[in-house]
Parts: sequence; C-alpha cells; structure tokens
Amino acid sequence: MTATPDASSETATDGPAPSESAGEPPHLLPTPVKPRLRGWLHAGMFPAVLISGIFLIALADSTRGRMACAVFTLTACMLFGVSGLYHRGDWGPRANAVLRRLDHANIFLIIAGTYTPLTILLLPDGTQQTLLWAIWAAAVAGITFRVFWVGAPRWLYTPMYIALGWAAVFFIPQFMEGADRFSSGVAIATLVLVAVGGILYTLGGVVYGLKRPNPSPRWFGFHEVFHSATILAAVCHLVAIWLSAFAA
Repeated sequence: MTATPDASSETATDGPAPSESAGEPPHLLPTPVKPRLRGWLHAGMFPAVLISGIFLIALADSTRGRMACAVFTLTACMLFGVSGLYHRGDWGPRANAVLRRLDHANIFLIIAGTYTPLTILLLPDGTQQTLLWAIWAAAVAGITFRVFWVGAPRWLYTPMYIALGWAAVFFIPQFMEGADRFSSGVAIATLVLVAVGGILYTLGGVVYGLKRPNPSPRWFGFHEVFHSATILAAVCHLVAIWLSAFAA
C-alpha cells in the first residue's frame, strides 16, 4: 500500500537541498521547488475513482456488497483527493499541517478500505469478522501514530504500511477457497490482480523510502514514481473488486 506520504516534510524538491556550507548567505540560496507534476497524478485519479466507485456501488447485487464497495470508494477518494489537494496547493503552515496528517492517515484507510470488499465478498462470515476487526484496529492504531507523530522517520512508518498491506497472506487459503466458487478464469484473475496490486504498493513504498529512482527532480521525481505505483496498484484492486462483486 501505499498510498501517499508527503515530500514537503523534508524539502520541496526531490533533489539534494542546497547547502549553506558553500558560503552563500541564506537569502541568496536558490529556492527549492518541487517537481512540476507533483500532485497531478493523484488529482487526476480522484474523479476516475469516484465515477468508477459510484458505478460499482450501484451495480453490486447485495446490500453488504454495496456497503463494502462504498467503503472502498470513500477511502480511495479520500486518499487521492486529499493527496492531490495537498501536493498541488500552496498552503499556510496550519492548513499544511492538517493536510499532511490527513495525507498520511489516508494510507492506512485505503489499506483497510481495500480489504473490506474483498474480505466480505470472498471470505466466510467467521473469517470475515476476524480479518476485518484486525485490519481496522491496526489501521486506527496506525492513524493515531501518524497523526500524533507526523515527523516520525520514514524508515519507521513505511514498513508499517507495507506490513499492514500484506496481512492477508495469513488468509491466503481462505481467499483461494472463496474465489473457487467463481469461474476458474475470474478466480485466477481476481487473486492475481490482488497480488500484483500488493506488489506495486510495496515497490512504491520502497521507492518512497529510498527516494530512488529519481528520474527528473524538476518534473517527475521519486515521489511521482511512488504515486504512479499507487495508482497502478489501486486500479488492480479496483478491477479485482469489480470481478468479485459481479461474480459473487
């Protein structure tokens, strides 16, 4: 998962910050700028997720399915909407602090929000409750941690996102059993899409943690690579949810 920690907490640019050790007075140092595409990817993803989510909710064939899909749509819209707003805007210190906390918290929300429809649509009742309680409790704990320690080092919180995102590995047999009631093609496609989405979120988290690769600090830096991975991952999971909702 991953979803979208900010880059503004370090510097506005993805490249190395100018050093005052070079002897230049601070007021003469170049003002760092963030890449010009910062935030546009997630801002563009917001309406796409909203529209597809509305159709998904409307076409789901059960009340529980519609509610679960609504949870995913809401958390995805929050993730991409807040991220786009935060990274594109020029905010004052107070608004920036609020948006930054929301941006971090939404990563935990999208992880739990993605689990919700897949768990409800694929797992039996008893296992559903166990996994959902565990995932949402962990998400709430993670949100609390990030809100109250927004300046935590990324080596600490990035693995938390990844670990929560892969919690489902303990339930792989149950997910496979639940998908078996679909046609073989749908079952395989659903499980592959879920796995590929998880891998993409993980790769995005690694890029964010390492700040590499950083192809174009002026236009498309490491943060944009990270955002691209989260978009591709979300699309994989959205399609998997569509398949599960209509095959259930």
